[in-house]
Amino acid sequence: MVGILCKGRKLNMKFNKKLENIKTYEAGKPIELVVREFGIAAKDIVKLASNENPYGCAPKVQEAVSKIVANMALYPDDSMMKLKLALTNRFDIAEENLIIGSGSDQVIEFIMHAKASASSKILINSVTFAMYEIYAKHIGAEIVRTSSQEHDLNEFYELYKSEKPDVIFLCTPNNPTGDAIDAKAMMDFISKIDEDTLVVVDGAYMEYAAFKDEKKAVSPKDLIKEFNNVIYLGTFSKAYGLGGMRVGYGISSPKIIKELYKLRPPFNITTLSLEAASVAVLEQEFVNECISLCFSEMKRYEEFATKQKIDIIESYTNFVTLCLNKNHNSTQISDALLRQGMIVRDLSGYGMNALRVTVGTPEQNSRFFELTAELL
Repeated sequence: MVGILCKGRKLNMKFNKKLENIKTYEAGKPIELVVREFGIAAKDIVKLASNENPYGCAPKVQEAVSKIVANMALYPDDSMMKLKLALTNRFDIAEENLIIGSGSDQVIEFIMHAKASASSKILINSVTFAMYEIYAKHIGAEIVRTSSQEHDLNEFYELYKSEKPDVIFLCTPNNPTGDAIDAKAMMDFISKIDEDTLVVVDGAYMEYAAFKDEKKAVSPKDLIKEFNNVIYLGTFSKAYGLGGMRVGYGISSPKIIKELYKLRPPFNITTLSLEAASVAVLEQEFVNECISLCFSEMKRYEEFATKQKIDIIESYTNFVTLCLNKNHNSTQISDALLRQGMIVRDLSGYGMNALRVTVGTPEQNSRFFELTAELL
C-alpha cells in the first residue's frame, strides 16, 4: 500500500537537521515479512539473522509470564524491585549501581544524551554495533573510528590521546564480527583513560565469551570497583532467549546511574518483560546448556568454512561471520538465501563482503549448509 498524501498540498515542515545524515537502522528481516514477500510458509522459514537464542527461554520463564497475563490493566512496577534484586544478587552489586532499559539500546541512548553534546567526539571500532553511531548523530556528535577491523587497544589509545573523545565504546564480544577482547588488556587500557571520559563496555554477548574462554570474561563488579568512569551493558535478548521482551541493563557507579535516571521515562519496561527477566536471570543452568549447544554446533560452521574455502572469524558469541572471497558477493548470496526462506545478515553495509549467521539448532544449521553450499 502506498502512503497517503494530502491532496493538493505539499509538506513544508522542517525537521532537525541532525537527522539528515542518519541512516535508519535495519534489523534482520522478520519471518512475517518473508512470508508476505515470497509466499513461503512460515514453517519453512529459518531465521538466522538476529542472534536470538534458537532454543528460546527457560520453561520456568514461560510459566511465570503465563500466570500474570491477565494483569494487564495496571502499570508495571516502576521500581523494578524484583528484577533489580535478581541482578544485584547475580553480579554482587548494589541497586544504586543498576539501571534497566528497554533493551541495552535504550541505555546507550541515555548515555549519549547524558555525557555527550554536539561538540563531543565518540570513539568506536571501525566495525561495530551501528546504534553507537546513530545515537551519537542524534545529538550531532562526531564519530571517530579505528582503522582495524578487530578491537586494537593500542590504536584506541592513540586515538584517545589525539582526539580526546567524551565517550569510548568497547563492544566485547563485538557485533557483528564475534571477536572479543582479553579482560586484562581491557582493564589495562581503561586505567590509562582520564576519569572525565566515559568508557562503555558493551557485553551483550558476554555470557558466551565467559563460557568459552575465562580470559575474555569481563566482571561488571570488578569494572566498577576499579573505575568510576565505566558502565557495563548487558541484555536478556541473547543468551536468555528474551529478544521479544526487550530488557537490558547498565551497571556503573552510583553517580553515573543517577544521571542516567534523569533521562529514563516512567514505566519503560512492561509487566511481562519484568517478570520474564526476573525469572530468566535465575535459570543459569538452562542458559549454560544453550550456550554449550551453540559452541558444539559452531564447530560445524568452522568445518563448513574450511570445506568451502572461505574465512571464518573466531567467534565468542552465538553467531559466526563468514568472510566470502572475491568470487562471491554477500548481498547476492544473502538475497538468494532469502528467496529460499533462509534469513541471514548481509554485512556489506559494514564494508565487509561477509555473512553474519546465528548458530541455530542442528536442523536449522544443516539447512543453511545445504543451501549455501549450492550457491557457493
